[in-house]
Order: sequence, then C-alpha cells, then structure tokens
Amino acid sequence: MGLLDKITGTRHPDAGVVSRPAEELRRALLGLNGPDVPYVIRDGAAHDADLVAEWRIDEPAWQTFFIGSRLTHAVRIRMRLADEGTEVRAVEEQWEVTRVGNPPRFRTSAAYSRGAGRTVRRRWTLQRGESGRLEATETFSFDSAQLTGPLRNTALESGWTWRGVIFGKL
Repeated sequence: MGLLDKITGTRHPDAGVVSRPAEELRRALLGLNGPDVPYVIRDGAAHDADLVAEWRIDEPAWQTFFIGSRLTHAVRIRMRLADEGTEVRAVEEQWEVTRVGNPPRFRTSAAYSRGAGRTVRRRWTLQRGESGRLEATETFSFDSAQLTGPLRNTALESGWTWRGVIFGKL
C-alpha cells in the first residue's frame, strides 16, 4: 500500500479473490440495508453516482441515537462501480451539523469537506462497583466506521478494489 492509498483510504482485495460482476456487488451493497443499521444505501443517480450511503439523521426513529451521539458531521459516501477496473470509486463527503430547537433536530452548515475521515464518540458512567471501587462503564458508543467499514469490506470480499477519491471526478 502506497502513501497515496493510505491517505485516500484505498484498499485492494486479497490475492486470489475472484471478482464478482458489478450487478452482484451492487446487490450485496444494497443488501447491507436494514432497520437496525444507522445508515441507508440507495440508488445514487440523483447524486451523479451508482450508489449513495448516508446516515439516517433525518429519520425520526434514528434521531435520538444521533442526537445522543453528539454528532458534529453528516457523512455521505457516493460510489461509482467502475466495471472496467473492478474498483469501487468512493467519495466521502462531510458537512458540519448542529442541533437546534426543542425537540432537537439537525441543521447543516455551509462547512463542507471531502475525503476520508472518522468520528468516534464514547460516553462513560462512573459508579461504585460491588467492591466499593469506582468503575467506568461505557454507556454509549458511536463510530463513523460503522458506515465505511461494511461498504469497503463488501467490495473487498467481492474481489473489487475500494478506491477513495479526494480530487477529481468520481
């Protein structure tokens, strides 16, 4: 892995992994959707891409989770399945978000960035255990890799390269 690959988050499949057709990969990526995951993957034609994955911050069922995460960035990953090179070209876009109103909801700001990034939030509670000592218990955990990881791993398991794009066209 070269320096540029490391910066862009590009990964190559293991040697010997046979690449599957683009339509199979597309179905596998869409198959990651589910009611218990904090993201949605859908057709990306409206965003000049083959597929788009993004957090469910606007969905009422997930708003409590994202408000609890103290999320400061909304993330969208636009993907193009480049069949000629069996690679998924992925652009990760981020917007700064703030919580406003009561009940709180998210509002996006004009701050925009492009490229691989990671947000991790954890919340701990201190309490006395049975022995009388203070113990820390993790009460909340959020990691933006919950979005990127499954997408990238599905592409790699399908024999496709995951190529992060920072500059240029998708």
